[in-house]
Amino acid sequence: MTTVCGDATVIAQSSRRSEGDTVRTNNEVKTGAEEELRCETRVMSNQTFPIDLSALQPLMLDPAVPSLSGTQKATLKHNIRLCRDAIVFFTALAGAKGLSGHTGGAYDTVPEMMIIRAFIAYGAPIVPVFYDEAGHRVATQYLLSVLNGAMPAERLLHYREYASGLPGHPEKGLTPGLEFSSGRLGHLWSFCNGVAMANPGKAVVLLGSDGSQMEGDNAEAARLAVAKRLNIKVLVDDNNVTISGHPQEYLDEYDLTRTLAGYGLQTATTMGEDLDALFIDLCRAFSDPLPRAVVVKRPMAPGIEGAEGNPKAHDAVEAEIAVHYLEKSGGYDGAIEMLKAAKPEKSPFTYRGSSGVGRNRDDFGKLINEILDDMSEADRIASVRVFDNDLEGSCGLHHIRKRHPEVFVRGGIMERGNYSAAAGFGSSKGKQGIYATFSAFLEMAISEITMARLNFSNVLAHYSHSGVDDMADNTSHFGINSMYADGGLKPGHGEDTTRLYFPADRHQFAACVKRIFNEPGLRFLFTTRAPVPDILGDDGKPLYQGKPFEPGTDHIVREAPSGGGYIVAMGEMVYRALDAVIRLNEQGIAVGLINKSTVNVVDAAMMKTLSRAPFVLVAEGWNVNTGLGSRFGSHLLKVGFKGTYHHIGTHLEGDGGLWQQVSHQGLDPDGIMKEVKCLAKGLRRGD
Repeated sequence: MTTVCGDATVIAQSSRRSEGDTVRTNNEVKTGAEEELRCETRVMSNQTFPIDLSALQPLMLDPAVPSLSGTQKATLKHNIRLCRDAIVFFTALAGAKGLSGHTGGAYDTVPEMMIIRAFIAYGAPIVPVFYDEAGHRVATQYLLSVLNGAMPAERLLHYREYASGLPGHPEKGLTPGLEFSSGRLGHLWSFCNGVAMANPGKAVVLLGSDGSQMEGDNAEAARLAVAKRLNIKVLVDDNNVTISGHPQEYLDEYDLTRTLAGYGLQTATTMGEDLDALFIDLCRAFSDPLPRAVVVKRPMAPGIEGAEGNPKAHDAVEAEIAVHYLEKSGGYDGAIEMLKAAKPEKSPFTYRGSSGVGRNRDDFGKLINEILDDMSEADRIASVRVFDNDLEGSCGLHHIRKRHPEVFVRGGIMERGNYSAAAGFGSSKGKQGIYATFSAFLEMAISEITMARLNFSNVLAHYSHSGVDDMADNTSHFGINSMYADGGLKPGHGEDTTRLYFPADRHQFAACVKRIFNEPGLRFLFTTRAPVPDILGDDGKPLYQGKPFEPGTDHIVREAPSGGGYIVAMGEMVYRALDAVIRLNEQGIAVGLINKSTVNVVDAAMMKTLSRAPFVLVAEGWNVNTGLGSRFGSHLLKVGFKGTYHHIGTHLEGDGGLWQQVSHQGLDPDGIMKEVKCLAKGLRRGD
């Protein structure tokens, strides 16, 4: 076997910008669709940000003086209102474009941000970075970048858009003026402990939240901060809202003041909308070189009618709500006009060989309900538990909560612990834990997955938001390292039953869920954020409608003409690869398509077919370094394959936007076709 196409990391290189650059480019990615999309990216020089941020008034506050003068308080109020108005506007604008935007959390923390910014302006010894362990509040960081002069306010009009440099979570080196990457929720406190050690004599600011504090990393970080007397200030926005509801309702006795104090942290609790009280507690915290926590109580999105205290404010507030809010503030006609004119941006692509819309991630809960409906309530309670990680609406579990609350567990934002709880429940014969969260978070639970496997537990885990498709949240939320779950060894009795499933469309997905529900062991089921169409047969009818699903069996979607090679794809790449296959054959390049819906099992019969092919290309949305393609060549060698092989997958950090993320990786049909042509010619790209 020979590999003839260069590594993807050479073909399309990373485009992180050097220090001081303000616009990100990726001209190294050479697919036609990519170039077209990039040309369409709107960096409109004739647009003006409709809220005058130069109206921000200078303010210096001494943390050693724990009271505000009338003038200082008036200035502070003015600055808070201006920044909150701006956040409401540009996050709602992104939401109106279909990009989401996360208004509430960023809006909430403006008072403490403005006070600390005034401390820094006074000269207080503070590292001038507002580290935030809730990265979805990134609107705060982008606004600060503008206020600090690192980029023009007009960039905010393109928040979360493709190639704007303003993705849904902070990424260091991508956005001017941004000094850290947040990673996933609740992962930054330990990092900030190290920052504090590297900056003796200076306080380090960490913006926290009641949601992020549920993550287990924070317990370890708190103990180290206290033990080493680190000068870190943890400011927790305790707004009693997460995506799925109110923590104080679904987690009894969840009390952050008691929790943080229990670690030995000096902890104050204050009312965040009472500026005098908030200022006093922040002065105390920043006048003490020891670690301090301030739990800031407020409803989410205070003062925004229709959003205050509502979990929906976690995402971008609706344009109608934002318009009403800005009308009450007054003087924002231009912003209101933009909001009213904004419309969702839809993908311009169409795909041959597929049609319809299947929302597999939502269907998961409906399909489980169908199975549970056939059980008695007593049997359901005895044999099934469903664990949510505050993402019930994203993973389809809300359907189960509404229909079968007797088996539903609202577990909060605790992916590791909830997976282990599901495994513990399913650790005896006849019992099963069901679990769901985003695919990116699978990496967090590898140790718990290993423990579940060693205990021969029965867990059906649904990981949505797989790959990069439709992922404006960007790199930290890419679900691309899912093959990590397939790390089992052959046990002393029997075989490793770990299985990874990634069906191609809604029909295959439904058949898969029903087939594997009662299978033993660890089963991982993957879906994408974006809908997927039905795969059509040569007759134009849905290929998988009414067909049973057999684990471990690959399926030929299109048989290669005589002498032709094959593309092997899974999940959301199947319909894209099918479009490429149809077009390639019309151009005289013989190629077929295989749907590998059981990702981690070798289908001996299919490998025999592939062993005779002149070339094989694996196309996947997972990490090119850890995914299916990184293994598949070895499997081919074992069956005597002597053709040419290549694999493509996610290999670049993200660039924002939705459907554009796939083209950015060279994984759209045009990108797949280029790779196949390269293989068919037997030439290294660039030769």
